[in-house]
Amino acid sequence: MPSSISNSDPPKPDLRGIVQREGALPAGLRLTASDRPGQAQPVPTRDIPQQPWGRVALAVVLAVALGTVALEVNARRLGLQPGDLDNSETDWAHERARLADATVAIVGDSRILFDTDLDRFEQLTGERPIQLAIHGTSARTLLKDVAANPEFKGLLIVGLADTMFFQPFDGYGGYIHDRKRYESPANKASAVLDHALQRQVAFLDSSYRLSVIARRLDPGFRGRPDSPYHDIWKLAEVGDDRQTWMWPRIVTDRHLRAHARYAWEGFKEKFPFTPGLIAKGLGESVAAVKAIRARGGEVVFVRPPSDIHLRLNEEAQVPKARGRSALLARTASVGVHNDDLPPQLRRLAMPEWSHLTRACATVFTDAYVRRLAELTPRIAIEADAPRRLTRADCVTSDGRPL
Repeated sequence: MPSSISNSDPPKPDLRGIVQREGALPAGLRLTASDRPGQAQPVPTRDIPQQPWGRVALAVVLAVALGTVALEVNARRLGLQPGDLDNSETDWAHERARLADATVAIVGDSRILFDTDLDRFEQLTGERPIQLAIHGTSARTLLKDVAANPEFKGLLIVGLADTMFFQPFDGYGGYIHDRKRYESPANKASAVLDHALQRQVAFLDSSYRLSVIARRLDPGFRGRPDSPYHDIWKLAEVGDDRQTWMWPRIVTDRHLRAHARYAWEGFKEKFPFTPGLIAKGLGESVAAVKAIRARGGEVVFVRPPSDIHLRLNEEAQVPKARGRSALLARTASVGVHNDDLPPQLRRLAMPEWSHLTRACATVFTDAYVRRLAELTPRIAIEADAPRRLTRADCVTSDGRPL
């Protein structure tokens, strides 16, 4: 029997004599500082148990593959498609860098971006424009940017949405003032890699990232000022050269179509278009057009259509006489307005009231390019150009999109 003053704990094994190498200790046992009093303490060592690393690696590969397939299947279910390229700031900067060799370039907001078919333009004229329009951005901002580029001496087509053109801020395209940031080798390499992957898979669409769609799932956000329901969701598909057209689901999905209409808020702007504000816009436009003409370029204006639900508010804020007509007069420019087109080219399909469907964008492009060819010698229709298009090429007799 141990005495009351003796230590009843079993003695600790003396491990100091054990050779300190991997595998020398029993499994799960390691040398620690307490085992080596008075000695320099190396990093504790521990046995690494044998594992079926081959099977672990195979399981990881299978899990990643299954997860990728699941993401792609879900993306296709949502109507996303490979080849839909993100329209990034780097893509815009890449196109702008091509201005020196451009015969025709386009600037403006999302209407001229959606409503111009670059392929049709090229079929008609033999020239493929540089597409520099940016959604939610004042065309005046982009007009001034091109005017400041001494290398451009071609024809500039300015897309005109009345309220957007005369608004007192840049809009989403404010990044053009810092475009050098998006022309770095790292950004260019990233864009090339992104596009290479996006041509093969659909789930990389930036509008449907998990972080983006998770916010939209909470209905409690809807009543708040920062609600994602007030945001503009996916509206477009984008191809090479920033060719942009309406996402087909906007045409077929009533919920997404209704949301897009809600997001426009009827184009009820939050600021007054005072005479002074419009005068400032006209003055800046005159200076920009004069700078482009001074080096041999030319400028024309195109006003794409908008549905009556938006047009009423646009006209109320910036009447045609004070806006578009005054702009053409002050800059001594020619222009095409949707109202001036023949009746068979009116009432094209605009499911969400602000942009044309892909097929109707081709019809509108055919119409405005042919009209510009009558107004300026800078554009000529090829002898073997395809036939004229009409409303029947994109809309059924009862007004439904084809």
